[in-house]
Amino acid sequence: MCLRHSSCALIGALATSITLLGCTANAPSLPPAAASEEFKVAPSDLQARYMALGASGGSVFRLSPKSSAVHIFVFRGGAAAKLGHNHVLAAPRFEGYVFVPRSGPADAQFDMEFRLEELELDAPEIRARLGGAFSSELSPADIERTRAHMLGNDSLQAQHFPVVRIHSLQIVGEVPEFAARVQVELHGQRRDMWVPLQVQGLPDRISVRGSMVLHQTDFSVHPISVLGGLLTVHDEVLIDFDLVGV
Repeated sequence: MCLRHSSCALIGALATSITLLGCTANAPSLPPAAASEEFKVAPSDLQARYMALGASGGSVFRLSPKSSAVHIFVFRGGAAAKLGHNHVLAAPRFEGYVFVPRSGPADAQFDMEFRLEELELDAPEIRARLGGAFSSELSPADIERTRAHMLGNDSLQAQHFPVVRIHSLQIVGEVPEFAARVQVELHGQRRDMWVPLQVQGLPDRISVRGSMVLHQTDFSVHPISVLGGLLTVHDEVLIDFDLVGV
């Protein structure tokens, strides 16, 4: 969260004190969150897995980062919210695949993963395009400090848990409207949720649009709350995605 009158910014960082003229992460770095044994598996090889699925019959689509858009929104909160900023992150690089068997998209599978350090924070062109509550300009120095806190040991601990993964478990519906039960892996934790999807373009290509809401505390990430809750980051994080695969 950025204070307009401050010289630094925080997202998802724990702090013990803050003033309206500045903010500092005074709390010591936290130890890495305890990861489940399930999490401690070898890195996935999505390409090999999906090529094997394709060999069994059906179509494999590789998601194209250049043709897709993934945006993550973090919101300011509290009675003093206007002193802060909303933030938007983008995932310009990711790996993802969709397998559609001959039986149809209701039996499809998909996976997507990206690295936290490759996320782009508060890109000026994205904030300008969004407008509204995202129209305020942030200095490069504030963006860099916010990014450092967000990825550091006070928050997402990207050094220990660098990859975010989304894996499909179940799909119901018919073209173009579907609901997918997915497993999200973040910060050493795995959680299941249902996500609405709009699917178009089959059979030559695939376009998947949807959104999902994550609660940071579900993944043992604690949003900043200072001055007795006067200034906070909301627990809810919105992810919007428009994915294209060929």
